[in-house]
Amino acid sequence: MKRVVIAAFAAIIMGSAAYADTIKIGVVGPFSGPFALQGKNFKAGIDAYMAMNGTTVGDDTIEVIYRDLPAPDPAQSKALAQELVVKQRVQYLTGFYFTPDAMAVTPILKQANVPLVIMNAATSAIVTKSPFVVRTSFTTWQTSTPIAKVAHDAGVAKVISVVSDYGPGVDAENAFKAAFEKEGGQVVEAIRIPLSTNDFSPIMQRIKDSGAQGVFAFLPSGPTTLGFVKAYSENGLKDAGIKFFAPGDLTQESDLPALGDAALGIQTTFHYAVSHDSPENKAFVEAASKAIGSPAELSFPSVGAFDGMKVIYRMIEATGGEQDAEKAVNAVKGLSWTSPRGPVSIDPESRHITQNIYLREVTKADDGTYYNKEIQTFEKQGDPGLAAAR
Repeated sequence: MKRVVIAAFAAIIMGSAAYADTIKIGVVGPFSGPFALQGKNFKAGIDAYMAMNGTTVGDDTIEVIYRDLPAPDPAQSKALAQELVVKQRVQYLTGFYFTPDAMAVTPILKQANVPLVIMNAATSAIVTKSPFVVRTSFTTWQTSTPIAKVAHDAGVAKVISVVSDYGPGVDAENAFKAAFEKEGGQVVEAIRIPLSTNDFSPIMQRIKDSGAQGVFAFLPSGPTTLGFVKAYSENGLKDAGIKFFAPGDLTQESDLPALGDAALGIQTTFHYAVSHDSPENKAFVEAASKAIGSPAELSFPSVGAFDGMKVIYRMIEATGGEQDAEKAVNAVKGLSWTSPRGPVSIDPESRHITQNIYLREVTKADDGTYYNKEIQTFEKQGDPGLAAAR
């Protein structure tokens, strides 16, 4: 079977025209199931970019092909990527909400001569697995490091951490611990929970019993984060004065109506808030809101997708439509632009995005809606986890 796949890849490379009439982009993400809203945000970001920048690059028409991966499934992720490359003849792969799914695809990129642009998956190590990977999202090291200083500055000396037991969760745990201990704080206990966990009451009791003044948490955005933040309030931790610290996955905008007043005052650090005040973001939010249909569902994966398309369009322009993964990736090393999230650039060495990280606080607007209010900026943050990943 391996020989057949390699032969198919070789046939694609030998037979690719110098200038294609249509350039296909394959997107893998959760478009059904419990995380379907995240896939919907992928599509909203992609549609917004194409609405604002056109559906052609030079003489080439851009076609986007979607493949549904409802939950983490590395084997299926690889199979979908191979089908997109071999049968659909896509020249670019993108999307990928979960780290294990992105990791599974990296071994095929070189032979397929296809770049992979990560729109969400947040483990630092992904970009080290292939020179053809570029990331336009964030990493949990990047978003979890600043919140440690925030916790220390709030007078918290002892924290318990709770993370999902997979790549980004482990990264988040390690990032927070390293930064918090550097500030002089202590992580009294580190709990890792299965991705499938949906009953958080026992965890809340462990947090209460730990003697910690605060809890640091990371779980993948979706039903799990909504359940965790609700449990934090309903089990009395908020009333007991145990402070809550997390990267922004825990208070994504689409969850705030369901969380209501229970989320008020929760501080998180993240690369993007829908409320970010800039002309670029106002234009993006308008286009992405039209694309998603319900503005209240707009959340952070949309901006990773929007900027992912910016990078892919630049790759297509630089290669003149040719299928040349190395040339495409080289063309975006060092690329900088003003994103809806603020100033960003692609680090030429790591191919990871450098960006501002914002401290946000859940706030209630005059009209009764909830939003993440940016109150502090940590400028030009790279990924501290890449050194460890190497």
